[in-house]
This record gives sequence, C-alpha cells and structure tokens, in this order.
Amino acid sequence: MSVGLVYDPIYLEHNTGKHVEQAPRLVAVIAHLEEANTMGQLTPLLPRAASLEELSMVHSMGFVSYVEAFAERGGGWLDADTVVSPASYNVALHAAGGAIKAVDAVMSGEVQSAFALVRPPGHHAMRWEAMGFCLFNNIAIAAKHAIDSYQLERILIIDFDVHHGNGTQDTFYNDPNVLYFSTHQYPFYPGTGRVDEIGAGVGEGSIVNVPLPAWCGDGDYLRVFEEILTPVARHFGPQLILVSAGYDAHWADQISQMQLSVTGFAEMTRTIKRLAEELSNGRIVLTLEGGYNLSALASSVKATLDVLLGKPEIVDPLGESRSVRAPHPIDRLLQEIKEIHKLN
Repeated sequence: MSVGLVYDPIYLEHNTGKHVEQAPRLVAVIAHLEEANTMGQLTPLLPRAASLEELSMVHSMGFVSYVEAFAERGGGWLDADTVVSPASYNVALHAAGGAIKAVDAVMSGEVQSAFALVRPPGHHAMRWEAMGFCLFNNIAIAAKHAIDSYQLERILIIDFDVHHGNGTQDTFYNDPNVLYFSTHQYPFYPGTGRVDEIGAGVGEGSIVNVPLPAWCGDGDYLRVFEEILTPVARHFGPQLILVSAGYDAHWADQISQMQLSVTGFAEMTRTIKRLAEELSNGRIVLTLEGGYNLSALASSVKATLDVLLGKPEIVDPLGESRSVRAPHPIDRLLQEIKEIHKLN
C-alpha cells in the first residue's frame, strides 16, 4: 500500500521566531519518522512552487503581490497572529505546490494516498487576506487544481483541525462540487463554523459544520465521524478526499481545550480511509495544518501514516487525557445537524 510524503527542507525557511507555528514542528515530525523507520516505507514526493495561475484560483492577484512585496521588504507581522519572513513568500508557494504535488501523485496512481508535510498552514487564508498563521490556502488550491486538471466533479474536504477553516469554507461556500466538513472547538478562533453555515445558492448544503464544545475527546469525535461524516460522505460520493490535518485538538496541545489522543487521530484516519476505499478508489490527500505540542504532533502524524500504510498496531506514547473535566453532551448538537442536513 503505497503512501507518499511531501516534504522539503525549504519549509524550515519560513522563519517565525518564537511564534508557536515554527520550523521545529516539522523537524520533530521528520526526526520521529526516521527514528521509527517509517520514512523508508514512504514514497518521497518533492514539492514545486505553485504558479500564479494556480494561486489565482483561490486568491486575488493583488493579495498575492502584497504578500510577495511584504516578504521582500523584510517581512514582519501581517496581523496579530501571522508572521512573514523574507523567505516566507517562496516557502508558501512551495506549501501550496506541495499540496498540488500530493494530488498529482495520488491522481496519477504513483501512490494510493499522500501526506503533505508543509508549512505555513493554510485553511484560514481568505481570497484577499492572510490570517491565523496562514498565507495561502493550500488545501483549497489543491482542490481547485484537482477539479481543473482532472475534471473531478465531487471533492470532499475533511478538516479536523481544532480551529474552523474559515478560508476553505469561504472559498467553496457557493460551490456544489466541493463538500466541506469541519469539526472544531466552538466558540473559538476564528469565530466561524456555526451549524447554520451550510453554503448558499447552488452550494447550499455543501458545508457541514460540527462546532463542538471544549473538552471533547476520542469518543465524541468518533461518534461525529460515524453519525455525521459517514452518511454525508456516502450521500455525496466523492471522487477524491482531501484532509486538513490539524493535530491541535490533542489533549497535550497548549492551544486548545480538546482532549483527543494519538489513538483518536488514528481511529479518525481509519474512518477516512474506509470511506476512501468505499467511495473514491482509496484516494486520500492530507495536508498539515495545526499541531503545536511537538511530541503530540510527531506521534499523531506517525499514527496517521501508520494507518495509511495498513499497520494494525498504533503506538500512543502519550496515552489518554488525564483531564477530569467532561464536555457538555453533544446529543442535541448532533441531532440539530442531522435535521439541517436531512440525515435522519
């Protein structure tokens, strides 16, 4: 079972200083994969820079030029959360291009599935605006590329980052060809992702938001994947599944209050893999979003890859959450979503 890994040291050149989204994230993942002898089981995929034409499918050229000029002037803070260094524009081009490379490798049959281990992340980036650590929306650009280059008509984007992917949602809000499904802590940054945000016009119903309360763990997430994602995906019938893979919902991650474990991420990946085998000829492309505890991030990415590789055993060195706090019951929330999307 061939699994591709997009990675290049160029991603370390996006210098954010002491920002929580920093180069040691990828260094930790690569080191862990090498130590566990996982790297040798993966097909290396070298990224390229996304073209301006490819970026223009999601972003305005004025915005792209602004990011380029901002980096050339030495960089700085684009907003209160998002840092740019002199190399960041070129790195961001290769992050978007890395997601495109993963799509090409899967669609051509070079690999069955692929993980784009890239940075900066992308799912908050809007057409005219960078935000939330993101410059260009890697997953949205990859989806547009898949539609344009392979004439796909149905792409499912699953986003399990702890933050709602407002940029991805905005890109496809009126698009019936892309189904965007998101689990996220709510209320939380960026403040979007309510259950009643379902798309508009011909895209009405193509946005499925699951805004979860804080302190949800493995059981809650797996229930969402079983009761909401699975029937939605089967009804939609995707030809390709893309995943915004954010690992900041892990209980050890300092950026959120969610309680997922490494095992939980692995089980979520199993569900996605089963859906892909059933619906999209096994084609899955994952692109890294968040995840800021280095041990949790590295272990979770490895667990994800182990599932894609077909390994039955998952190693979870951090174990389950030690929190004594319980989340609010999600029964009512799930029922509301089922009624809105006619899943009953």
